Amino acid sequence: MNTPLQGGTGQPTVRPADPRFSSGPCKKHPGWSPQEFSSQYVGFSHRAPAPKARIKSVIDRQAELLKLPDLWRLGLVPASDTGAFEMAMWSLLGTRPVDALVWESFSSDWASDIKTQLKLEDVNYLRADYGDLPDLASVRTDSDVVFVYNGTTSGTRVPNLDWLDANREGLALCDATSAAFAMPLDYSKLDVITWSFQKVLGGEAGFGMLALSPKAVERLESYTPDRPLPKIFRLTKNGKINEGIFKGATINTPSMLAVEDMHMALDWTDKIGGITALFARSQANFKAIDSWVSQRDWIEWLPGVPEHRSNTSMCLKISHADFIQLDEDAQRNAVKTFCGWLSDEQVAFDINAYRAAPPGLRIWGGATVDSTDIEAMLPWLDWAFNRWLQQHSKGQNQ
Repeated sequence: MNTPLQGGTGQPTVRPADPRFSSGPCKKHPGWSPQEFSSQYVGFSHRAPAPKARIKSVIDRQAELLKLPDLWRLGLVPASDTGAFEMAMWSLLGTRPVDALVWESFSSDWASDIKTQLKLEDVNYLRADYGDLPDLASVRTDSDVVFVYNGTTSGTRVPNLDWLDANREGLALCDATSAAFAMPLDYSKLDVITWSFQKVLGGEAGFGMLALSPKAVERLESYTPDRPLPKIFRLTKNGKINEGIFKGATINTPSMLAVEDMHMALDWTDKIGGITALFARSQANFKAIDSWVSQRDWIEWLPGVPEHRSNTSMCLKISHADFIQLDEDAQRNAVKTFCGWLSDEQVAFDINAYRAAPPGLRIWGGATVDSTDIEAMLPWLDWAFNRWLQQHSKGQNQ
């Protein structure tokens, strides 16, 4: 016979002020309003001096916020983090062996492109299931390595970059889309870093950022891929890096509204205390969920190792006996049902696990999310699961 879980069965009375916990596009920063947009550059060519300077400023402000080393280059590129990372792989890979780390959906996409599109031959695919990490010690020092810093669809992150040799011969290509601005990055171990507007800073989708170390630039200028590169992937002109990309001369036409939106997010970041405050806000959200999970017997973190748990895309699995005895389709339907209740109650939007991940919950806790909203939402998870459990028990007994 089922007994009530921790948190009780009654419906909570306090709702989050903002129920948006989507992992992308993510919640806007507190105080965001469309009325705050500057329309000064809307309708101007992005190549005109003032709009171009505005684009260059949004690049420079992110570089300064992240404390990118002086000799690194940072550019705004098309197609979000996906475009930025594909651009890096297509332009840089092919001169050395490659180690591709795969433990969730997007890292699987990069590995698939390396195999089926780039058709590279000397590739070591290091794989792990959702919630786990591959054997990081197996990464070769003479290879290029391709990996995500934080698995957005698994909630599993690398704990640090100690497994990368600072003097390694190959390049380290890091997809940091849900890590940048929420977790410290050791630039001495990395050569390519990509992220998007839409994650930790809550910007608009469709635009990616590409950061290159001097070592990556050297590769670009000394290696010509033997494959055709679409225009939006081309980082060089006449054998030299296209410096314009890193000075506001974008490859395609950007949305000046999106640029202004990112300036608004950066203004907010400056007001709250910069990168340290962003880290602290994400960590506060993690601590709220971690404390709650530790007091529950029906739900657990998907990543089993505490140091591997993300503080942005926080993924949980349901461990109650009545749930785990179900087949996967039934589990997914159960989660869909109680996520639907939470959405109907206006307390949590879009917290179902990623479609390719194990059935469970994925709660975004990046810096634009207030920990008070996380805390207000958590009792509703108890309520929703208890409601499902009672319905399931009733169905079993009929």
